[in-house]
Amino acid sequence: MKKILLIVSGGIAAYRSLDLIREIKRRGDDVTCVLTKSATKFVQPLSFASLSQNKVYTDLFDIENESKIGHIKLSRDADLIVLAPATANILAKMVHGVSDSLATSILLANNKPLLIAPSMNVKMWNNPATIKNIKTLKKDGHIFVGPDDGEMACGEVGSGKMSKVEDIYKEISYLINESPLKGKKAFVTSGPTIEPIDPVRFISNRSSGKQGHAIASLLSKLGAETHLITGPVNIPYPDNIKVTEINTADEMLEACLSSLPADISVFAAAVSDWKVTNQSAKKIKKSENKNNDMNIILKQNPDVLKTISETNKNRPELVVGFTLETENLIESAKYKMTKKSCDWMIANNHIQNNKSVFDNDMNEVSFLTSDLQENWGLISKKSVAEKLCNKIINHFNNVT
Repeated sequence: MKKILLIVSGGIAAYRSLDLIREIKRRGDDVTCVLTKSATKFVQPLSFASLSQNKVYTDLFDIENESKIGHIKLSRDADLIVLAPATANILAKMVHGVSDSLATSILLANNKPLLIAPSMNVKMWNNPATIKNIKTLKKDGHIFVGPDDGEMACGEVGSGKMSKVEDIYKEISYLINESPLKGKKAFVTSGPTIEPIDPVRFISNRSSGKQGHAIASLLSKLGAETHLITGPVNIPYPDNIKVTEINTADEMLEACLSSLPADISVFAAAVSDWKVTNQSAKKIKKSENKNNDMNIILKQNPDVLKTISETNKNRPELVVGFTLETENLIESAKYKMTKKSCDWMIANNHIQNNKSVFDNDMNEVSFLTSDLQENWGLISKKSVAEKLCNKIINHFNNVT
């Protein structure tokens, strides 16, 4: 049984922390609650005491508790501290080392992992001051979950809702349970590659990087030393992992080779098959003659997945490829899995529910090995990452 210290700050989402307590208790762990004075305006401490079956702490100057240096002891007795909801106010106080309450004193004196679940108005979340504070706290090693997008209590719509209880508990479980991939080394490719035509134009695709980033993030949370190799994307990088930014397929291959040796390699990037051989060193100008065409000569890029799969030096124990097809999905995926000598293949259609998979949060995929085929259906890209990582865990458990 793990001991979790739950700090609740004064936001409208404070009532949702009651459901989080229920989930923690249902999983067999112990939870003790600390409420800021503002939090007690939203939910009575008695509700937290009844559900947690532990004393609830609210006052820094409680004579009984502080005679034993309570704000230190509460931190030291916990295996994990969870701040949910985390308002913009308490995040700002953390950044500036303010300790004007029991909650902020615990956070300042803390020596345990800290999981933060923000909750605030969308304008507050997107305020430059909050953005700067979040970057500072992440740099300090604190772990964030959420926030989600949706309608706020105030009626505005956007990012700022506290994450679902089940998502928060997933992050808790990663932090308090034994890391099943600890000691393993992994690298993941993600996003598109871009192949220059001239200094301002290039050939690329619409890959968002959401799938590869989700896999890299989860591998890291499960204990693997993870390296993310990514083309240009417009999404945040996962916290606390090594990232190498690349542009071309040649650069991606070089980065992958430099990541060897590795136990796990996942090739989720959408690598351009072609590059321009007659690349111009200067911007190509339009001709005065409108009938003149510009010819681009292409040649094949190196096959990054095939090269790593067939390397004779430090080949990863597990090589997982991704393929996107517009027709004959399973047949094409099986052919590529054999041709590229990879161990597993994740196959997905270009179109799902009349929408492109690119920049979509959902993915409809099939999982293939040499003797297995599973249709995972239409699920979130985070769920694809979870299913794949469970397969990876089981693979190494069976091997060992």
